[in-house]
Amino acid sequence: MAQGSDASTLRPYNTRTLSRYGSATSSIRGTYSLPGSGAMTPRTPGIPADEDGEHTALLGEHSRGLSEIEEGETQSQKVTDEEVQPPIPKGPGERPPLWRRKSAWAKVRYYIPSTAWIPQYSLSLFAGDFLAGITVASMLIPQSVSYASSLAKLSPVTGLFSAAIPGIVYALLGTSRQLNVAPEAALSLLVGQAVDEIMHSDPHTHPVDPNAISLAISTIITFQVGLISFLLGLFRLGFLDVVLSRALLRGFVTAVAVVIMIEQLIPMLGLTNLEHVLQPKSTLDKLFFLVENVFTHAHRLTALISFGALAVLVGMRTLKRAGKRYWFIYRLPEVFIVVVVSTRESLSNTFQAVCALLSDEFDWDQDGVEILGSVPINTGSSFLQFPLRKAPCRFTLLSARAHISHLHISTPLQTARNRTHICVGDQMLIRTIALLTRVWVYRLAFGTQAAFGYSISPNRELVALGAGNIVGSFVPGTLPAYGSITRSKLNGDLGGRTQMASLVCSTIVLLATFFLLPWLYYLPKCVLASIICLIVFSLLGELPHDAIFYWRMKAWIDLALMTLTFVLTIIWNVEIGIAVSVVISLLLVVRRSSRPRMTILGRIPGTERWKPIDENPEAEEDAQGVLIVRIRENLDFERLRRLELYGHDKHHPADEPHRHDANVLVFHLADVDTIDASAVQIFYELVETYKNRGVGLYITHLKPGPLLSFEKAGIVSLLGEDAFCKDVASAMARVEASMRERQSSAAQEWSPSA
Repeated sequence: MAQGSDASTLRPYNTRTLSRYGSATSSIRGTYSLPGSGAMTPRTPGIPADEDGEHTALLGEHSRGLSEIEEGETQSQKVTDEEVQPPIPKGPGERPPLWRRKSAWAKVRYYIPSTAWIPQYSLSLFAGDFLAGITVASMLIPQSVSYASSLAKLSPVTGLFSAAIPGIVYALLGTSRQLNVAPEAALSLLVGQAVDEIMHSDPHTHPVDPNAISLAISTIITFQVGLISFLLGLFRLGFLDVVLSRALLRGFVTAVAVVIMIEQLIPMLGLTNLEHVLQPKSTLDKLFFLVENVFTHAHRLTALISFGALAVLVGMRTLKRAGKRYWFIYRLPEVFIVVVVSTRESLSNTFQAVCALLSDEFDWDQDGVEILGSVPINTGSSFLQFPLRKAPCRFTLLSARAHISHLHISTPLQTARNRTHICVGDQMLIRTIALLTRVWVYRLAFGTQAAFGYSISPNRELVALGAGNIVGSFVPGTLPAYGSITRSKLNGDLGGRTQMASLVCSTIVLLATFFLLPWLYYLPKCVLASIICLIVFSLLGELPHDAIFYWRMKAWIDLALMTLTFVLTIIWNVEIGIAVSVVISLLLVVRRSSRPRMTILGRIPGTERWKPIDENPEAEEDAQGVLIVRIRENLDFERLRRLELYGHDKHHPADEPHRHDANVLVFHLADVDTIDASAVQIFYELVETYKNRGVGLYITHLKPGPLLSFEKAGIVSLLGEDAFCKDVASAMARVEASMRERQSSAAQEWSPSA
């Protein structure tokens, strides 16, 4: 027995030994990832693996140490392959094997990640999470108030609730540990435009309480966007982001940044009252409005406060970048400091004298500077309400009736359809917002994965973000809330390692909503506009890099798409710009996917290897009239005919063909794993066309799946079994043998004896 044990320690691990290590090594994944798992090693202490976290729970008492496996290996000479496999349960009382038992708790931990990380949360991580949460909250509170009041034209409390409630829901359901969920500038702008168009769709319809109806409409939009996102994730449609290229996204973000900048220059210059009188509609109209009135009607004190606050924000951000290695400089909440200094009363005694000097001594509110004022909060039974309530839906139906009568539509069916469209928004912007949410998730999926070294599931992210917006919409007056790359990166840089940082941030925002809003009574609205302009600078910062990259790569289509999106958004509106660009992107995707990838193969001299002739200069076509084609996707006759005549796609159709008609075609189908019914039908017609032309056909490297489809479609019987070869060399041998037979028969026919 001792000898056997010694021998086993000297014997290298065989396949059976390694297979029995599976149960033990899976328990290690909770702390360290195995090579090739695609995750960082080592993992953050106290945090289970994202996708493999259920393995630890499934092991239980069945997990064994490596020493037990080594001890059991000493009897490996007597163990058969059948004995190594887990036993199959034979009776109702016997538990199923470990590798087959899928516990309900493991599925719960997969779909609700908080049930996995909260029980294993380490208190050593709380300091970093708390510091990150409170710092991000100090930035998020002024931003959310700015987005709600300046972009969405709603109550400031709307932005605060949208920054708190969806963040809590996402922390429980989301897979990203650093993602901060709150309102975003672009989405807030779109909601504001949608609410404004719905409210002013009929000049003869006047709601009793316009503010309440506006809040209700924004709540309906939030509910719809959350529902769309939830369903996209539930049905695993996260792959739809392939339609949206980076160029489209860059053009859209740049255009939205310019639109936001022009929108915020109006309150920064004190031209809000004049705007209400003249009512410029498009972005260009507002730009001309600014140019015409900036020197004649601008409010000087408001402009001084606005650009002074903006200068302080830019200066402090520059200081933070320069002193990034000093933690006390990098963690300065510049936005929060500017808000505190510009307010009459402060939460910090340090700024009390400065605030009193700026507000009481100079009487900003009495000198024409617009201030935030009192912000009412609904409490009690009216705090939670169903989003699709009767009053806003009734108002939208009245707007629909007026809109229909304005268009002189009298058909009852058309009337019902239009009412339905109005009731769900009657705005293409709502669909646009749903599309943008998918873009945001797409960007954040790669951003957090690259920055923090772990992968997330886009489908589960959509479910979590959708659920957050659905729950948030039960509070009257909310905005769509989605992730921010800037705040998420700041969250990670400040020490946030788990979703606890998001819970801390949302809790602080919720407390500020109920207890700190009175302290912001004298906050100038122009300061909120300055805060948004600071966000615009970050949106515009990546444009030069992307534009130079596309120019250097000569990506003219991407440049054209980016420019088109930008121009349409600026000249018309955000809806037209993104809609036209998405349609063009769809057409480009369809065009690229419908063009099969095919190449001509040539023989490497002195070998039996065939390589693409356009990639290997030494590859030569073996025989004239024989065309060897490697197919990677579906194909049609026109595409193959073009390849037959010109060799590749770089020739213009007007050029003279420089190839002879092929007498023999050899299809290399090693890259075709599956083939659907439509592709088989097209291939059958293709084969039939070439046979009618008298072209010999051979198929090589065909896999069992496509071969079965060919048999069912009748292609095998049409070509004959001799046309199917193992590889190109076998096909070429048959081609050469066929050529020799034809030459021999031709020689016999023309011989004198004949």
